[in-house]
Amino acid sequence: MEKHYRHEWKHEITYMDMLCIRQRLRAVARSDPHAADGKYLIRSLYFDNAKDKALREKVDGVNMREKFRIRYYNGDTSLIHLEKKSKVNGLGTKYSADLTKEEAQAIVDGDIDWMLGCGRPLVEELYCKMRYQGLRPKTIVDYTREPFIYGPGNVRVTFDYDIRTGLGCTDFLDPDCVTVPAGDAPIILEVKWDAYLPTVIKDCVQTPGRRAAAFSKYAQCRVYDY
Repeated sequence: MEKHYRHEWKHEITYMDMLCIRQRLRAVARSDPHAADGKYLIRSLYFDNAKDKALREKVDGVNMREKFRIRYYNGDTSLIHLEKKSKVNGLGTKYSADLTKEEAQAIVDGDIDWMLGCGRPLVEELYCKMRYQGLRPKTIVDYTREPFIYGPGNVRVTFDYDIRTGLGCTDFLDPDCVTVPAGDAPIILEVKWDAYLPTVIKDCVQTPGRRAAAFSKYAQCRVYDY
């Protein structure tokens, strides 16, 4: 799989910051056409091992790290994605493979033998890391996302908020799985782009006194485990 790394900024912002930046973005960018009324709900299931490898690498700022998750949108389990996100020198890349609802449930239940030889390299890689690194479903992460896109630079700007954790529940396909607020989670502004960030977008997202920060929704949703 060819690696395509993207630049990424993350900022912790206030509600008033979001209102101002959103207004500026609406003048130059467009809402993601896949969003309903400008937003969508995301539910993810993150993987880690007994030693919390993914969490510790994030908290410790390890230069080369990766994490696996399964994700779906707006409660629609007819389209589920397995994703691997990798970071190297501050640049990020993401690989994705589709899963059926039955396959996702099998992974949650620990039924993984079918993954080897399924013909999807990312699914097979997760199988190997579940077998040999001890990766297991760890934490459900729910949040609301407002996405904007801008063509030049392939820019994507998102607001993520109402971050919630499933605590010990990992059956993320169960609609009755209760999630609770993940501590005092802030609103997260994310800006991603390819080769360059256009000045018009850079100006839109500027907020006095806010600096780029390494925020992890997964780590935030482990707040009650510390």
